[in-house]
Amino acid sequence: MLWIKAFHVIFIVCWFAGLFYLPRLFVYHATCKDEVGDQRFKIMERRLYYGIMMPSAVLTVVFGLWLVSLNPAYYVHADWFNAKMVLVIILILYHFYCGHCRKLFRDGKNKHSEKFYRWFNEFPVVILIAVVILAVVKPMLS
Repeated sequence: MLWIKAFHVIFIVCWFAGLFYLPRLFVYHATCKDEVGDQRFKIMERRLYYGIMMPSAVLTVVFGLWLVSLNPAYYVHADWFNAKMVLVIILILYHFYCGHCRKLFRDGKNKHSEKFYRWFNEFPVVILIAVVILAVVKPMLS
């Protein structure tokens, strides 16, 4: 079980690295005015999303489900876990919205400002803090 947990945490770290970095690339891409820079950001964003973020997200979920399958009766009835799962679903939606934003940049249709992406970049920090507190402290919520 500890090996499964270790790989779950490793892929969480990799996934969050991407979730922190891709919106930061969007900040810089939104201010980019030259074609060479625009193409460079498109390549970086595609590689980050499909090469690191997507595999890390999938493997985070796979190893997480594997952990849950080892003791489903405990997890299903744990309030902290159910709250964590809501946050994970929100994080998955955020991940796919990042993919949508990447496609908008790819197609030259981005409508958001640098300022929007600066705020957008902070969202996974809040989720990370909440998820870590729930997973480590396991507070009783009811």
